[in-house]
Amino acid sequence: MPLRILPTLIALALWDLLICHLEKERNVLKKQIATKFVANTIKKFMKNLILLTTILLLSTVSIFAQTKTEKIVGQIVCSSCWFEEEDRNKNPYGNQADIECAERCSKNGLGQSLAVKNEKGEFALYQLEQGEFDLKSKDFLEFVPKNVEIEGVTRTAKGKNFIKVNALKIVKVTETVMQPVDAKLALNDLSGVAQDLKTYNGRFVVVNFWATWCVPCKAEMPDLAAIQNDYAALGVQVIGATADDEKDKSKVLKFVREMKINFPIWMAVKNADMEAFGVGKVLPGTAIVNREGKIVWRKIGKIDAKELHDELDKLLNEKIAHSKMIERDKKKDMSSLVPA
Repeated sequence: MPLRILPTLIALALWDLLICHLEKERNVLKKQIATKFVANTIKKFMKNLILLTTILLLSTVSIFAQTKTEKIVGQIVCSSCWFEEEDRNKNPYGNQADIECAERCSKNGLGQSLAVKNEKGEFALYQLEQGEFDLKSKDFLEFVPKNVEIEGVTRTAKGKNFIKVNALKIVKVTETVMQPVDAKLALNDLSGVAQDLKTYNGRFVVVNFWATWCVPCKAEMPDLAAIQNDYAALGVQVIGATADDEKDKSKVLKFVREMKINFPIWMAVKNADMEAFGVGKVLPGTAIVNREGKIVWRKIGKIDAKELHDELDKLLNEKIAHSKMIERDKKKDMSSLVPA
């Protein structure tokens, strides 16, 4: 081999070694870059996973914080008709007009709510949702305006309360003892003569608020006439206060004859008079006034004849018991005067 090409061969060999070295370095660098990229990708993925998990956890906690299973007692009402009265303590829900309104709303697809009263007398409404409870119809209309106990899952959304009904039972609400309130009513009778309720002090008075155009009022007239027949001898007087105007006296007289009404009728009662008796503004309404001129019982809507009979019997029994106690005390006083 000529000596002159020896340097060239050495240079080529060195070049090959350099190329091999650089290739190895490149492969090592590629691996490092790939490893770092993968590591960064995994790190970024884990960060996102932790963030997503945290969000889901917080959302779950928030949802559970807003939903819980509980038992609630209240009155089933129409979600729309409820708001037709500003003060449901003054004008309680459940008269005939409320029920008819609930029926119309149900036909139009408007549902019902549970009205729950707190210790302060404030109401909260829970919109009713179908749960495990077996409904016989499309909504809860059949339970309007009953008092019920509902067991279900409550939640809050967009400022409104909801309850999914899993169980429902009708309950009898124990009403607080009514504090007697002065009964004040002064109207003209069918003859145009001024009448005042205070002239009936010493007797129990059943005051019924009605009108000739009121269908449920007409339905309860036979029961009121029967009360007058059965209890007049016991010191009970029924008075019918009609919302018909005095100029419609002929219409009222015709109604009285047709229904065989046997008690006094007073004309042109106003909403304010009914509200003062605590029966709201929608007919019919009935109240019992005791011998001292105090309102001791009231009924919003059509009367239940048995309920009215029972209440009068209770009041009359109290009167009889009180009389017997006075008589017994008198006998004791007389016996103390007898010489030993």
